[in-house]
Amino acid sequence: MPMTGPYDSLPAVPAFAVTSADVADGAALPLVHFAAMSGVAGAEDRSPQLSWSGFPAATRSFVVTMYDPDAPTPSGFWHWAVADIAADVSSLAAGAGAPGDGALPEGAFHIANDVRAAAYTGAAPPPGTGKHRYYVAVNALDIPSVRPLGITPESTPAALGFFIGGHTLARAVLVPWAGE
Repeated sequence: MPMTGPYDSLPAVPAFAVTSADVADGAALPLVHFAAMSGVAGAEDRSPQLSWSGFPAATRSFVVTMYDPDAPTPSGFWHWAVADIAADVSSLAAGAGAPGDGALPEGAFHIANDVRAAAYTGAAPPPGTGKHRYYVAVNALDIPSVRPLGITPESTPAALGFFIGGHTLARAVLVPWAGE
């Protein structure tokens, strides 16, 4: 059975570009982006630097997420979610996923991930579970804020993904990997 990605079953949207000084599409995830709780030497829970371009002119805000569809759970694993990134922002610095929202652009906020941390939690593929893909996605939205949709820092990334579905103008994705 061919591997599919988490966006393959969603309605198609145009693509734009996302790049990183820290991670590359199809390449191994550097150790600093692993979860400190993984016990991997060099793991720092440091979110990668991201830059994006070529998004639609009608973009009013961005959402950034990182998701592992290969986690050994029926629902995958959400590592990071940031909402309400203003339309005039086109990058996040390395470490922007630090706890709290102080390293994020003004007005942006974290949504608690699957360990209920309002921060970036790095990769931690359990031994014996194979290669894990980490979908780092930037969604360009037609709304300035997700809050009117009922999304708050206490929401889940899955709820965020559901509610922005009809507001996503375009998406940029890069997929590093970790594991065996």
